[in-house]
Amino acid sequence: MTIEATTGPDVQATGQPFTLPEAPGDLKRRLDAGQAIAWYEAVEIPTYEPHEPSTFPMYLDHRVYQGSSGRVYPLPFTERIDSAPTMRRWSAIHVENQYIRVMILPELGGRIHVAYDKTTDYDFFYRNNVIKPALVGLAGAWMSGGVEFNWPQHHRPATFLPVESTVENHDDGSVTVWCSDHDPFARMRGTHGIHLEPDTSTIRLDVRLHNRTSLPQTFLWWANVAVRVHDDYQSFFPEDVRFVADHARRAITAFPQADRPYYGVDYQERAAETPGADRIDYFRNIPVPTSYMVVDTDHEFFGGFDHAVGAGFVHWADRRVAPGKKQWTWGNAPFGQAWDRLLTDADGPYVELMAGVYTDNQPDFSWIAPGESKRFSQYWYPIPAIGVAHEATPDAAIHVEHDSVFSAALAVTSPQSGARLRVLSPAGDEVFADSADLVPGAPWKVTVHVPYAAGMTIALESSDATVLVEWTAPVEFEGAAEPWTATAPPAPAEVGSVDELFYIGLHLVQYRHPSRSPLPYWTEAIRRDPWDSRVLTALAELAFRAADYEVAFEHAERALARITGRNGNPRHTETLYLLGLIESRRGNDRAARTAFAKASWDAAFVTPAGLEMARQSARSGRFEAALHDLDELDAVASDDRRRGPLQVVVLRRLGRHAEAHAILERLRTQEPLNPTLAYLDSGQLPTDGHLALDVALELGQSGEDDAALEVLAAVSRMGANGSGNVGPLAHYHRAVILGRLGRTADAAAERAAARSSDRRWCFPAGLDDHDALLAAVREEGDPVAASLLGMLLFDVGRREDALELWEDAIRAGSEEPLLHRNAGLASYNIAHDDARAVEHYDRAIELDPDDARLLFERDQLAARLGETDEERLERLTLRYDVVVARDDLVVEYAELLVRTGQPEDALALLEERSFQPWEGGEGRVLGAWDHARAALGLPIVDPPLSLGEGRPLYAAPAARRADGEVDYFATSLPDLLLFSRE
Repeated sequence: MTIEATTGPDVQATGQPFTLPEAPGDLKRRLDAGQAIAWYEAVEIPTYEPHEPSTFPMYLDHRVYQGSSGRVYPLPFTERIDSAPTMRRWSAIHVENQYIRVMILPELGGRIHVAYDKTTDYDFFYRNNVIKPALVGLAGAWMSGGVEFNWPQHHRPATFLPVESTVENHDDGSVTVWCSDHDPFARMRGTHGIHLEPDTSTIRLDVRLHNRTSLPQTFLWWANVAVRVHDDYQSFFPEDVRFVADHARRAITAFPQADRPYYGVDYQERAAETPGADRIDYFRNIPVPTSYMVVDTDHEFFGGFDHAVGAGFVHWADRRVAPGKKQWTWGNAPFGQAWDRLLTDADGPYVELMAGVYTDNQPDFSWIAPGESKRFSQYWYPIPAIGVAHEATPDAAIHVEHDSVFSAALAVTSPQSGARLRVLSPAGDEVFADSADLVPGAPWKVTVHVPYAAGMTIALESSDATVLVEWTAPVEFEGAAEPWTATAPPAPAEVGSVDELFYIGLHLVQYRHPSRSPLPYWTEAIRRDPWDSRVLTALAELAFRAADYEVAFEHAERALARITGRNGNPRHTETLYLLGLIESRRGNDRAARTAFAKASWDAAFVTPAGLEMARQSARSGRFEAALHDLDELDAVASDDRRRGPLQVVVLRRLGRHAEAHAILERLRTQEPLNPTLAYLDSGQLPTDGHLALDVALELGQSGEDDAALEVLAAVSRMGANGSGNVGPLAHYHRAVILGRLGRTADAAAERAAARSSDRRWCFPAGLDDHDALLAAVREEGDPVAASLLGMLLFDVGRREDALELWEDAIRAGSEEPLLHRNAGLASYNIAHDDARAVEHYDRAIELDPDDARLLFERDQLAARLGETDEERLERLTLRYDVVVARDDLVVEYAELLVRTGQPEDALALLEERSFQPWEGGEGRVLGAWDHARAALGLPIVDPPLSLGEGRPLYAAPAARRADGEVDYFATSLPDLLLFSRE
């Protein structure tokens, strides 16, 4: 796997800001004329490059990550970062107007990396002057700084992957930079646009999330804003925020003064020793890694303010869809400072002030229907020296003081000539007024010569009497009601009703719970009522997602028997729609169409069912019927972005090229980064193989077999990148189309090409990959297809089937380290065959003796099989040159040395190495170091910096209970849990 970027020799990080380029001449003239501008220009930044990811798939479905599932498959997993930087040229997009400057990195998820206030000479987002990832991300590498746009879960799975991008200039002098990709798991499309207008200091983020799949999906959206902090940096929430909550609402505390122990810290006790130490709105007072999220507010803003500099920022969003307001910190103590060193060279600590849309907690997922698009906007702007905002809108912010003197400080985001400040009594009478000419970056401070009273209002109005911001003095009240905290659900047998059993299972699915399955709850529900339609439909969907079409069909049929037993026209047609999808995959097109047609009687499913029927017509060559289906949808259904490419294809096949061209032009304006539209327009394909494969599959769904074959041929020649390798899969998909066209010899040649292709990082996923690989296994007994299909099935939970495929491939003569490793893992977890597991792992190591992950997993297996410390140490010592390639293996080796009476060697080994801990796995290296010192009779002291860890001041909440079970509310458990018997 190669990274397409130019790198220079090793460099010594200086801690100095990297240089932002000046705007090119013609754009500089437009900027001077008052317009907003944007341009592409690479920037050289010292970069610590991630190593190549492991070539083995990581089945981490039991891993707890940010409180939800840490499942990473099919993404490759990165386990090491370079220890020294190189100078790398990063593609960058620069956006600027007269007030602010923004830099976006499309090669890193389209994140904002720099947001600079020209009026105050202040980076209002945290500017990290190195690209220094640490092992924090879902797939390994993650970096701090700027704004990370997290979806469909946190952190963004594609945070260290490139996005497609384009610049759109508007007639009004504004500019939008669009970034778009398909999420690596469900392949939904996420597009965000960073928008600057000419005369405002506001960054507007326009987001479009589109479920381009045929099934409902879960998602969340958190914009993760980092800000540089110190003792005088204050985070602020609206004044009516009385309480904040931990992840999953497992705990709460008062805000801004914590009134109880939180994350193990007794803030009241600390405040008794140091007045003000219970104020958790100041970074300086939080000694441990801590999250807190607003429980409830009637307001739509929050932000942070740097009292030392006299500047800060405000976030604003419509709370109807954007209630999420959160702070996260590593903590102001040695533990957090160790993470600061791992993530930057000289730019100091930061906190994250995160803004959630369709979510107010983590993990907290919402649903997006098939074909649905969700659109929303978020706003950020810098504020000058007004202090923390007590009210804010996208137009202005206000800070109010009412101690000995009643005063207000205001900041605007655009020039306001003749702005007027009005103070109204609680009865609504004007009791004070003043006016001024205001501009961004210059605070307006006014002393109000009237008595302060609860319920009075201060309003800033424009010259035409439009209210820019309005603050009302809060009415004091005693004892805000205590918010609820979450509880773990009871065991299935203890749940009182089938209804509750269904909803507990649905919650576990929706929130992607990492350690609890919905199946025990739904199985208990079916035991009590074998015909419960909701549960049967949910079970059918689970089976369908796992490509177990026959089981899915049985559940759906039983559900429909209950639903239609007395009502042939059900109110809700979810089950009928699902049955249509199942029958389509089973090859029963007539039955599928019948189910889709009836499903479309329900307004909730008219859009997805109608699209499936139109696609079905197009695939069968009935293009007039397909166009009729689409025309009907245009008349009755909501917007579905999947319809446009299909409409263009159908019109072209009918010879109506002028209409197709007009529609395509309009669609390209609306969706400039839609890869299928780009291909239909110019034949241009994305450079990312997964995106290009999505284009081919969409063309195939539209009946464009020739075009799909052409795109798949191009995909097969694309190399691997950070998201994996789909080259072999492209050959198998071509074979399916060629076989359907009757070109059996060509289909066989494609499968042969797949078998001879480079399959590193080829991790198939999704129903289309499943069907293509299954066809190869059934038609040719293809051992490579069997190996690949086994990986897909193991990931979706069909693990017995996966092991059977892997053993079949081995019996057919396939000898690959990856295949034996996978079979060894499944032999232990699924078959409980210890001897076979050892046999497979030993054979994998024999085939690839230099792979440190294989040796690490073999040692983990040995520990679970009860091998002695001496046996394990002997095996590792024989391959010491491989052991030192991995931090975790070195830690295991050191612990074995201590337990076998060699603590001096263990201590020397640990102290001569620079470690890279992983988030949630903190303490492993430090623990081994402490154990070695204790065995030598040495005292507990602060660790050397080379360990990469700081000693925590307080014990974090335990992720595992005393009985070994993962706590229901665990938010971080890094154990790979590869070896977990089922």
